[in-house]
Amino acid sequence: MQVTQILKSKGTEGVVTVKPGTLVTEVAKILAEKRIGTVVVSSDGVTAEGILSERDIVRELAAHGAGCLSDPVDAYMTRKLVTCIRSDTADDVLARMTEGRFRHMPVVEDGRMVGLITLGDVVKARLSELAMEKDALEGMIMGH
Repeated sequence: MQVTQILKSKGTEGVVTVKPGTLVTEVAKILAEKRIGTVVVSSDGVTAEGILSERDIVRELAAHGAGCLSDPVDAYMTRKLVTCIRSDTADDVLARMTEGRFRHMPVVEDGRMVGLITLGDVVKARLSELAMEKDALEGMIMGH
Protein backbone atom coordinates (compact mmCIF):
# COMPACT_ATOMS: atom_id res chain seq x y z
CA MET A 1 0.00 0.00 0.00
CA GLN A 2 1.21 3.48 -0.82
CA VAL A 3 1.05 6.70 1.20
CA THR A 4 -1.42 8.14 -1.31
CA GLN A 5 -3.93 5.40 -0.42
CA ILE A 6 -3.43 6.04 3.29
CA LEU A 7 -4.08 9.75 2.80
CA LYS A 8 -7.27 9.03 0.84
CA SER A 9 -8.56 6.80 3.63
CA LYS A 10 -7.99 9.58 6.19
CA GLY A 11 -10.36 12.05 4.56
CA THR A 12 -9.75 15.72 3.90
CA GLU A 13 -9.14 17.29 7.31
CA GLY A 14 -5.70 18.55 6.31
CA VAL A 15 -2.67 19.21 8.45
CA VAL A 16 -2.89 21.29 11.61
CA THR A 17 -0.21 23.96 11.44
CA VAL A 18 0.96 26.78 13.68
CA LYS A 19 3.16 29.73 12.81
CA PRO A 20 6.69 30.12 14.17
CA GLY A 21 6.53 32.10 17.37
CA THR A 22 3.34 30.42 18.60
CA LEU A 23 3.69 29.73 22.31
CA VAL A 24 4.00 26.14 23.48
CA THR A 25 1.01 26.64 25.79
CA GLU A 26 -1.14 27.50 22.74
CA VAL A 27 0.10 24.39 20.94
CA ALA A 28 -0.77 22.26 23.98
CA LYS A 29 -4.33 23.67 23.86
CA ILE A 30 -4.62 22.89 20.14
CA LEU A 31 -3.36 19.34 20.66
CA ALA A 32 -5.85 18.75 23.46
CA GLU A 33 -8.83 20.36 21.69
CA LYS A 34 -8.26 18.55 18.42
CA ARG A 35 -7.15 15.31 20.12
CA ILE A 36 -4.04 15.08 17.97
CA GLY A 37 -0.41 14.33 18.77
CA THR A 38 1.49 16.89 16.75
CA VAL A 39 1.42 20.17 14.87
CA VAL A 40 3.53 21.19 11.92
CA VAL A 41 5.23 24.57 12.22
CA SER A 42 4.73 26.55 9.02
CA SER A 43 4.80 30.26 8.19
CA ASP A 44 2.50 29.81 5.21
CA GLY A 45 0.55 26.62 6.00
CA VAL A 46 2.21 24.87 3.06
CA THR A 47 5.94 24.66 3.78
CA ALA A 48 6.90 22.47 6.73
CA GLU A 49 9.56 24.25 8.79
CA GLY A 50 9.36 22.04 11.85
CA ILE A 51 7.20 19.72 13.89
CA LEU A 52 6.28 19.73 17.58
CA SER A 53 4.67 16.75 19.26
CA GLU A 54 3.11 16.15 22.62
CA ARG A 55 6.18 14.06 23.46
CA ASP A 56 8.42 17.05 22.73
CA ILE A 57 6.39 19.17 25.14
CA VAL A 58 6.45 16.53 27.89
CA ARG A 59 10.22 16.10 27.46
CA GLU A 60 10.76 19.86 27.87
CA LEU A 61 8.42 20.02 30.87
CA ALA A 62 10.46 17.30 32.55
CA ALA A 63 13.79 18.95 31.71
CA HIS A 64 12.98 22.62 32.29
CA GLY A 65 9.68 22.84 34.15
CA ALA A 66 6.48 24.71 33.31
CA GLY A 67 8.41 27.76 32.13
CA CYS A 68 8.84 26.12 28.74
CA LEU A 69 5.12 26.64 28.11
CA SER A 70 5.79 30.36 27.67
CA ASP A 71 8.45 29.72 25.02
CA PRO A 72 7.82 29.76 21.26
CA VAL A 73 7.50 26.48 19.36
CA ASP A 74 10.71 27.38 17.53
CA ALA A 75 12.66 26.62 20.71
CA TYR A 76 11.64 22.96 20.82
CA MET A 77 10.41 21.93 17.39
CA THR A 78 12.24 19.33 15.36
CA ARG A 79 13.77 21.20 12.45
CA LYS A 80 15.32 18.31 10.57
CA LEU A 81 12.12 16.71 9.34
CA VAL A 82 11.87 13.19 8.03
CA THR A 83 9.25 13.29 5.31
CA CYS A 84 7.78 10.97 2.73
CA ILE A 85 6.10 11.28 -0.65
CA ARG A 86 2.78 9.86 -1.83
CA SER A 87 4.42 7.03 -3.78
CA ASP A 88 6.32 5.68 -0.74
CA THR A 89 5.07 2.37 0.60
CA ALA A 90 3.55 1.83 4.01
CA ASP A 91 6.36 -0.60 4.84
CA ASP A 92 9.02 2.00 4.01
CA VAL A 93 7.31 4.67 6.11
CA LEU A 94 6.80 2.24 8.98
CA ALA A 95 10.50 1.33 8.89
CA ARG A 96 11.57 4.98 8.96
CA MET A 97 9.18 5.81 11.80
CA THR A 98 10.37 2.84 13.82
CA GLU A 99 14.03 3.59 13.21
CA GLY A 100 13.63 7.27 14.04
CA ARG A 101 11.30 6.60 16.98
CA PHE A 102 8.63 9.08 15.91
CA ARG A 103 4.93 8.74 15.14
CA HIS A 104 4.14 11.53 12.68
CA MET A 105 5.49 12.13 9.19
CA PRO A 106 4.67 15.00 6.86
CA VAL A 107 4.00 14.06 3.25
CA VAL A 108 5.90 16.61 1.16
CA GLU A 109 6.17 16.92 -2.61
CA ASP A 110 7.84 19.74 -4.52
CA GLY A 111 8.46 21.51 -1.21
CA ARG A 112 4.74 21.61 -0.39
CA MET A 113 3.06 19.70 2.40
CA VAL A 114 0.28 17.52 0.99
CA GLY A 115 -0.61 15.64 4.16
CA LEU A 116 0.52 14.07 7.41
CA ILE A 117 0.44 10.40 8.27
CA THR A 118 0.74 8.83 11.68
CA LEU A 119 2.05 5.53 12.88
CA GLY A 120 -1.57 4.60 13.62
CA ASP A 121 -2.57 5.38 10.03
CA VAL A 122 0.17 3.13 8.69
CA VAL A 123 -0.58 0.29 11.10
CA LYS A 124 -4.31 0.49 10.26
CA ALA A 125 -3.49 0.34 6.53
CA ARG A 126 -1.17 -2.65 6.98
CA LEU A 127 -3.76 -4.51 9.08
CA SER A 128 -6.37 -3.90 6.40
CA GLU A 129 -3.98 -5.15 3.76
CA LEU A 130 -3.16 -8.28 5.78
CA ALA A 131 -6.86 -8.99 6.35
CA MET A 132 -7.50 -8.84 2.58
CA GLU A 133 -4.55 -11.15 1.91
CA LYS A 134 -5.82 -13.58 4.56
CA ASP A 135 -9.31 -13.61 3.03
CA ALA A 136 -7.87 -14.17 -0.45
CA LEU A 137 -5.71 -17.06 0.75
CA GLU A 138 -8.61 -18.64 2.63
CA GLY A 139 -10.73 -18.32 -0.51
CA MET A 140 -8.05 -20.05 -2.58
CA ILE A 141 -7.68 -22.85 -0.04
CA MET A 142 -11.43 -23.36 0.20
CA GLY A 143 -11.73 -23.30 -3.58
CA HIS A 144 -13.87 -20.16 -3.82
